[in-house]
Parts: sequence; structure tokens; C-alpha cells
Amino acid sequence: MRFALIACRSTPTNESIARAVVDGASWELMTPEEALDVLRPGDAALGRLDVLASLDGVDDGLWALGALGARGVTVLNDASALLATHDKLLTSRLLHRVGVPHPRTVHVRADRPFPAVRPPVVVKPRFGSGGEGVTGCGNEQDLVETLSWLSETPWFEQQGVIMQDAVEPQGYDLRILVASDRIVGAILRVAADGEWRTNVALGAVRRPVTDIPRQASELALIAAHVVGAALVGVDLVPHAEGGWTVIELNGAVEFTGEYQLAGDVFADVAGALVARAARTTSSEAASTAA
Repeated sequence: MRFALIACRSTPTNESIARAVVDGASWELMTPEEALDVLRPGDAALGRLDVLASLDGVDDGLWALGALGARGVTVLNDASALLATHDKLLTSRLLHRVGVPHPRTVHVRADRPFPAVRPPVVVKPRFGSGGEGVTGCGNEQDLVETLSWLSETPWFEQQGVIMQDAVEPQGYDLRILVASDRIVGAILRVAADGEWRTNVALGAVRRPVTDIPRQASELALIAAHVVGAALVGVDLVPHAEGGWTVIELNGAVEFTGEYQLAGDVFADVAGALVARAARTTSSEAASTAA
């Protein structure tokens, strides 16, 4: 059985997962085109396609994941799972459907009536990454000005923007790493001085996690399950009065060794995914034989 990690670009996380050998099995890095050339029925693929740098969709390759699945390859993080984690509007609808705490989300398009939303809100690209284009609007003037400059971005005409009710920032968030329906890593991201966003790309720093709150763990597992993701990062923020809210999901989550809860986080991820792929392949084979 061959295991392929499907991505359009190499990243430190993808390379680290590929270097992890568990029980003699490892994940090979492949482009969508390479995977179509070499994978056969009974092999496994992990979709790691990310959001485009242009913020108007997902890397070219979702079609390849579908073709591999039709061929008989076991696909983890398939096209539907990646869209459910990268498209913030779809993420919101799926989470609200099962009652996971998540900010009320509306879609703003230039060609549609403006929705009845009152600040404070957070405005985001529908497909976003690294906090780019994410803006907090505390009043209507802020909102009008933000929408004005965002309307001039290349992706606005295609995707519009989403607006979410603002959650009072506490200066940090919790990212939980879920692989094959279990928590394999976590990190606290502490915002830089004067910054409310907790993206490392915007100066946030990582802090180790020694004890994950029970509610946060439960929400992360539910969120991963509802979007059908085999590997996903779940970002949660705390409330001042207690409790947690899921803010975003990331189906091509980047992580480091600092995420480890016990042992090597990359080996834990790689092993969990190999085991899931093997179980899925065996189950599908048994079903076909029956």
C-alpha cells in the first residue's frame, strides 16, 4: 500500500509528515499530477491543497482527488472536506447545523442587497490565510471604509466577503490539531502587543499547551467530524465568562514540533493517518467482496 501526501507546494509541515516513518510506512510528497500517474486502487492519498495566495479559492487539484477516489484510491481530506475547511462560509453553515458555537456569519456581495448587520463585526475573505484581509469594524464608518477598500481587491468580485459577529478578544487563541478523530497536538497563539489577531504571520507567538480544556477538546472533535476532515486544525477562542467558540478550521494546517502533547507530533499525525487509511481500505475491500 502506497501513501501519498498531495500538495501543490512543499512546506515545512508537509516535509516533516513525509519524513515520519511509522511501522515501516511513510507518506510520499506528490503533486496532484504525479499522484494520478502513480497511485493505484488500494493506495491512499491525503489532500493537503491549500488556499490560493490570491485568496479566491483553493489550489488547483481538487479534481485530482476526485479522480483518485473514483479509481479506488482511499482519499483522506478529499475535495469536500477541503472545501468545508477552506471556505469560511461553508464552514459556518456546517458548524451552525450541528450547534457548534461559532460567530454568526453573513455573505456580502457587490451584486446583492447589503445584509442587516450591525457592528462590531469582523470582515474576512471567504477564502483566507494568515490573517490577510481580516479587519475588525467597531462602528458603521469602519465597516463602510473596510468594504470600500476590500471591494478593490482582485478576489472580491468573485467571492465577496464574509462578516462575522465579533468575539471579544482575550489576547490568545487555542489551535487544536485533530488527526483521524483524535487530538494529536495543540498550541496557544498569543497575539503581539497592540494586535488582536493571533496569526503567527502577524507577530503572534506560540506557547505550549499542557492541559486542553474539556469543552475545547469536544468542540474540536465535533468540528473535525462534521466537515469530514482526517487532518485539520481547529482554532478556538475563549470567552471572558467561560466557554469556547470555534472561529476557523484549516484543512492544510501548518504546525511545528511545539504542538506535541507527548512524543513526536509529526509521527503521531503520520501514524494516525496511516492507520485510518488502512482501516478504510480494508473496510471498502470487505464491502466490495460481500
